[in-house]
Formats: sequence, C-alpha cells, structure tokens
Amino acid sequence: MARYSPIMDPVRNPYAPGAGRRPPELAGRATELAAFDVVLERIARGRSERSIVLTGLRGVGKTVLLNSLRSAAVRAGWGTGKLEARPEQGLRRPVAAALHLAVRELAGRDAASTQHVLGVLKSFAVKGNGDTKLRDRWHPGIDAAAVPGRADSGDIEIDLVELLSDVAGLAADAGRGVALFLDEMQDLGPTDVSALCAACHELSQNGLPLVVVGAGLPHLPAVLSASKSYSERLFSYKSIDRLDRGAADQALQTPAREEGAEFTDEALSAMYAITAGYPYFIQAYGKAVWDVAPGSPITAADVAVAAPEAAAELAVGFFGSRYDRATPAEREYLRGMALAGLPGDETPASDAGAEARAVSTAAVAELLGRKPQSLSPARDALLKKGLIYSAERGRIAFSVPHFGRYLRAQSEDG
Repeated sequence: MARYSPIMDPVRNPYAPGAGRRPPELAGRATELAAFDVVLERIARGRSERSIVLTGLRGVGKTVLLNSLRSAAVRAGWGTGKLEARPEQGLRRPVAAALHLAVRELAGRDAASTQHVLGVLKSFAVKGNGDTKLRDRWHPGIDAAAVPGRADSGDIEIDLVELLSDVAGLAADAGRGVALFLDEMQDLGPTDVSALCAACHELSQNGLPLVVVGAGLPHLPAVLSASKSYSERLFSYKSIDRLDRGAADQALQTPAREEGAEFTDEALSAMYAITAGYPYFIQAYGKAVWDVAPGSPITAADVAVAAPEAAAELAVGFFGSRYDRATPAEREYLRGMALAGLPGDETPASDAGAEARAVSTAAVAELLGRKPQSLSPARDALLKKGLIYSAERGRIAFSVPHFGRYLRAQSEDG
C-alpha cells in the first residue's frame, strides 16, 4: 500500500532554489554572521576594522550571505547600500545610487549636514555624465544642489575617497556607521578596483565608520592584489565553501520538520552524495524530493526518483542558461576543460571535488589539438563572462560547481 501524507502538499514545500534567494534555513554560516556582528560593534566603538571580502564558487550562497550581513547592519542602525558590479559598467553610477540610500537612512536631526553630503553625492554622480551622449545621461534623483569642488574632479580614485569620507563623517556625527555591499566584485574594471582600494585605505587610516563588504569568485583576492599591493592587508578575506555534512543535513531537516516531515538518515546521505553540500543544489534537490515523496519520512528511494527531475531542471536553468551565453568557440573550450579535468572516480561525491580543481591551459589545448595561443580569445571571453576563472597563471577552473559533469553529459547525449 502506497504511503501518503497531507504533509507533503507541494504548496507547503519549504525549499527555495533561486539566485540570491535566502533559504528557509541559513545553515553553516553562523561563524561569518557572528564575526560581522563583532565588526559592527567594534567600529561603533571607534575601533579599527578591515573591510571584508567573501570569495567562492557560484552556488555556495555568497549573495545570500551578503544580504544577511546587510540585514545585520540594518538592525544595528547603520546606513546601508548595495550594488552589483557588471563588466563594462563604471563604478560611479551604481555607487551613487547605493550611497544615496545609505545617506537617506542616516538622515537625522542635522538636516544641513545631510543636505551637504547629498550635494557632494550629486556632484560625484553627475560627473560621470560628461563623456556620455545626451540621450544616455543619467539624472540621479537626489534632492540637493550639487556641491562644486568636492568629489567632482573626474578622477574616480580622488572622487571616491572624498565621497566615502564625507558619507562616513555624516555617520560618525550621528553616532552610527555605513556599510556598502558590493556583489560580483571581480567584475570591476582595473581603475575602479584601484579607486575602491584607495578609498578603503583612507577610511581605515582615519578610523571612519564605513565598511565595504564585497563578494566575488575565488580569484578576487588576486584581482585586488594586482591593483594595490597593500590590499592583502586591507581586507579580511573569507572563503565561502560548500556546507559540511552536518550543515547540509540541517538545511534539509529544519525546514522539513517545521512542516511536520522528516528525512531518513539514508535519504540525507543520498542527498549529500548528489549535492556535495552546495547550498543551491540542496535547495533544488530538496524541492524536487518534497514534490515526489508520497509521505514522511522521505527516503533514499524518494531521492532516487526525484534526482533526474532536479537534474533536468538544473540543466536548463542553472547550467544551460550559462552554456547558452557561450559562442561555439567558447563551448568547445568549455568541453575541453571538462574532459581535461575528468576525475578518475566518477562517483558524484568525488566528481564534485574535482570540479573545483584547476586544469592547465596547456592540457586543454593538447586535448583539443590546438595551439594555446589560438584558444586565447575564447578563454579570455569566458573569463569576462564569469564562466571560468584563473587564480594562478596558466591554470583555469569552472566558476560553477558540477559544470564539468554537465558538459560531459551533454557530449555523451550529443
């Protein structure tokens, strides 16, 4: 007789796969959240603290953690702003929009000081319109007159230092702080990276209450170091990795129990073998398993039935959407990377570990039967698109976990 339980109503499915979407249980990140609370408290007391950089592959929950840290800053009464760096886009406009929100949150009894800082912010913002066609010019909705001679030199490094110093000064006068959250930080241009490092350095030296929290791919520390040698001492680097077994079980069990359901130990083991602890995959497979399970407890057999359905959905929405952005030449390079990094043991758990390992560009060229120089355009384009990254010279890796497995499956099907 088939098991059935109204608990497994798909409407009550607690799992939430999606880019940057907070899971129902933010497991395995208590250390990072507690450390940030300490940073906020220390800065509030006038103590020196470094800005923070979170690094990791896609799908490990960097954006979710970034948003959770922002929520902590809001609860502490800080002014906050968030932006996402994009290739070919300058820093000036998104920073202005993010800090406009932060200044509005800081607005207090000293209206004159607030208006002055808003005026500096407007000067900073409109300066970026000078080299833009009239129809493309941006008109920031800042209700203040521009303050000439401040943050409007046209040199982003000078202007950003002056702007952040003034915003931080406003926060200090109000007895509060400012936190600027920057996602996809590796996509900043070299000039903007240099400007941001210089601004953080100036703020740190002057003890001003403003902290930058950035998130990006694993090679982000190398990007920052190439810009400013002192960046190694300027930021506190936090590597965000996949969840260990205990945290992965918690991410699945806690939401299920809140809905009156359970996983068997065998089901949890099967889920960890498939997801390898990557938070995005935990949510995707958790949702699929909930929808197919006829009742509680959820078993390993339910996981086996749901796995192909979850994999098919990931193949379209998670992997396929990225693969479709690549040109034919770039796809050839990606397939070469997948085959060059082929692990000896094809079990799901060992394959997951292999995905994070870099392969040499020479090995990819040899496998494809091409000269390395002829593959440079495809490799460089993939780096700019964020599909691969290079943490050391001559070696590359996928920025998306399990991407190699997906590409090998595509080759077999094709």
